[in-house]
Amino acid sequence: MAEILQTNTEPVGRVDIDPVTLDIIENALRNARYEMDEVLFRTALSPGIREQHDEFPLIANPDGKMVVGQFGLSVPDFLANFDGTIGEGDILMTSDPYACGAAISHANDWLLVVPIFHRGRLVGWSSMFGHMSDVGGKTPCSMPADARTIYEEGVIVPPFKLYEGGELNEAALGIILNQVRMPEWNRADLNGLVAACTTAARRVTELCDRFGVETYLSALDDLLDRNYQAMKVLLAALFEDGQTLEFADYICDDGCGYGPYELKISLTRHGEKIHLDFSHAAPQAVGPVNYFINENLVRMFFGIYVITVADPQILWNDGFYPLIDVTIPEDSFWKPRHPAALNARNHGIGRVFDLFGGLLGQTNPEILNAAGFSSSPHFMYSGHYTSGPREGEWFQLYSIGFGGVPGRPVGDGPDGHSLWPSFRNIPCEYLESYYPLRIERWETIADSGGAGLHRGGNGVDVAYCFEEPGTIAIHDDRWLTYPWGVNGGRPGERGRKWIDRADGTREVLPSKIHDVPVGPGDVLHFVTWGGGGWGDPLRRPAELVALEVRRGLVTADGARDYGVVCTADGTLDEAATERLRAELDAARAEVPVFDMGPPLAEILDRCEEETGLPAPRPPVDVRSAAALHGRR
Repeated sequence: MAEILQTNTEPVGRVDIDPVTLDIIENALRNARYEMDEVLFRTALSPGIREQHDEFPLIANPDGKMVVGQFGLSVPDFLANFDGTIGEGDILMTSDPYACGAAISHANDWLLVVPIFHRGRLVGWSSMFGHMSDVGGKTPCSMPADARTIYEEGVIVPPFKLYEGGELNEAALGIILNQVRMPEWNRADLNGLVAACTTAARRVTELCDRFGVETYLSALDDLLDRNYQAMKVLLAALFEDGQTLEFADYICDDGCGYGPYELKISLTRHGEKIHLDFSHAAPQAVGPVNYFINENLVRMFFGIYVITVADPQILWNDGFYPLIDVTIPEDSFWKPRHPAALNARNHGIGRVFDLFGGLLGQTNPEILNAAGFSSSPHFMYSGHYTSGPREGEWFQLYSIGFGGVPGRPVGDGPDGHSLWPSFRNIPCEYLESYYPLRIERWETIADSGGAGLHRGGNGVDVAYCFEEPGTIAIHDDRWLTYPWGVNGGRPGERGRKWIDRADGTREVLPSKIHDVPVGPGDVLHFVTWGGGGWGDPLRRPAELVALEVRRGLVTADGARDYGVVCTADGTLDEAATERLRAELDAARAEVPVFDMGPPLAEILDRCEEETGLPAPRPPVDVRSAAALHGRR
């Protein structure tokens, strides 16, 4: 447990805060949180952070409770696992999920935690992590798809003082950077994280100077309590006392040939509190898809989901945590045992939100979202230039793909968008300017979004034409199971990947693979999955469906899923549409709340025929699998 060194330990009194002052402090903190983002974006070098914004900041109170920020990390869990003193001018760093209580979840995330002191007194924390495009390991970008231990995934930095009393530990940083393939990127990205956190610290001390420490800390208490009270009302309105709800979804495979992994979660309301139980989830995965998540992050994700869909005007923070009890068993997908591999945990992060949506929607279908682009698929390309002025120079690309956002109560899911609202696409012009490739195609795939009153967003086909020999890696999911539709909406289409080789052959790729050789003229088609549809597709306005046929978002054949008859150019046949809709309505059974697609057994039986890939083997006890692998 960390020991905080303060020169001022006088008690701080509690004062009443008027609404205007509270609003000023709240928005000042909110602005400081966004300033953290902008400082990092302007100083980072890796495209994953600079262009796509793969980073997560927060500002916390003295106990480490987030007051403003973005989800993804936990300061209290870091502090509980840090063995040492923390004083003014210190900046703490780690990339080891197992050594910080899963405050972060894989080794590519470099986490900084900065204590904020005002006149010798601890008044809060600023913290931020960013995904480093490379941290060493056996494959470029440090995300080997077949990793069985974290030791294969690059340098693992235990919690330590990157800065002590304002002085940089150059020797330790040099050792760390010596392990990575792009040290200039890592150094710049890390300096950006330092600058962002120290900027936030300055803004907090300015607020303490302006309003006084008593007023500032009392305002933080009020913001946390306001969130607690709001969540208490929401939980009582959304869930019946004593009722238990269950929902399950899948991770298709683990990169080592095992899957699908069933992720089951249950929710029970007991008075004011909710209990989230992960006890019946899949066992620890053999491959690197395990998502090591701690109880505080479960609370955070659940609260974010509930607030976002039920009352998005609420500024979410950690205040509601006492209302959520969480059970996560050891040796499970959610809490693997060291040294389980973790690099592909991005699929589990996204699926958490589908699980929470499935729980919430059983009793509140009017605010239920379909299953959507609940992952962050990765594409990586690296090698050496073989000619020209950059001959012999190393290049390395890490990027995050986009897909179909689910249909929602408020409308259609966006086409070709990100799971995370703050993420952005890397511009094609940037990729073509800085890497030896061309983007031959970046387009949405008609009919890939599930049909519904509100259509699921379409996935995208990004065609990368390579100009230099190198290797690529892919991390994706939903190639086997379907993104489900809700309230009568249909499932979205699954993702797929293949290479059209320069010699005219085609190679189908699994969703998780690394070190695939490519050469000049080879074209990778990175096809992502669509979002599920929301609501009865027969109620979607026929004129809108015909318009989307004209726009290339739906085909004429796909329009028939909405009961719409039109030509390939989108000319609507109103009489034929009326007849088809009447026939489809008369022939169908009751509209289901969830449409998960075909039964899992049927999906597995038809896997190779439909996807070109063998069906995964059922998950096994990870220790048995490890022993078997060791004998081979």
